Amino acid sequence: MVIKVFVATSSGSIAIRKKQQEVVGFLEANKIDFKELDIAGDEDNRRWMRENVPGEKKPQNGIPLPPQIFNEEQYCGDFDSFFSAKEENIIYSFLGLAPPPDSKGSEKAEEGGETEAQKEGSEDVGNLPEAQEKNTEEIAMEGAEGEAEEEEETAEGEEPGEDEDS
Repeated sequence: MVIKVFVATSSGSIAIRKKQQEVVGFLEANKIDFKELDIAGDEDNRRWMRENVPGEKKPQNGIPLPPQIFNEEQYCGDFDSFFSAKEENIIYSFLGLAPPPDSKGSEKAEEGGETEAQKEGSEDVGNLPEAQEKNTEEIAMEGAEGEAEEEEETAEGEEPGEDEDS
């Protein structure tokens, strides 16, 4: 079974290019075999992709945008569904593939049992929003301080990041 990722190599949209890069990069990093098919330079690829994306998955204008992901002839999804599957750690089932034997908890996950990470994660759920809120505030404060310093340097006629001694 070969995963097919339909992309547009000459897309003018930065958002589409980033989404394509994220899908392809993830598949390469996880050593998942796939074939990249260009819809910008190959009318047959474009027609096949458009015909095989299910009607309920097509946008209102009826023209699905890349990246679109298939397992052979079976439609897997678009970028949003890929991203959700990645976040939920169910990418192999999304792609219609068996998880690799060396992946953590693959046997337990197949049997429907919780993995150790899931068990540990459920114990800390009560503290999660509070911890995230605290970290977000700290990061925001650090970012604001750095921006203020850069503005001061720029106001003094120096380039951001330059030492005052040079």
